[in-house]
Amino acid sequence: MDTLAPDDAHREEQDVANSTTQQPAAGSGKPQLDLTGATWQSSSQGVGDVEIAFVEGYIAMRDGRNPEGPALIFTPGEWRAFVLGARDGEFDLT
Repeated sequence: MDTLAPDDAHREEQDVANSTTQQPAAGSGKPQLDLTGATWQSSSQGVGDVEIAFVEGYIAMRDGRNPEGPALIFTPGEWRAFVLGARDGEFDLT
């Protein structure tokens, strides 16, 4: 089992504590968004617990069954590509 240096362990604890304020990967070009006051929406159709929120010109997506967990952050262009891909069956597992 790998052990973490004290600074790494503290950083990991902070990452868990900040999971509701999703921080994009370094160099992603996306700002750090505070999602604590976001208005989350879910679909009334279909199955699943995906929720989205529009925050500061970005789209955040999370698992509604785990609202304290991380969220994915999309730019408008990324969101459009994701939605169009989903409509075209790009992500179908069967």
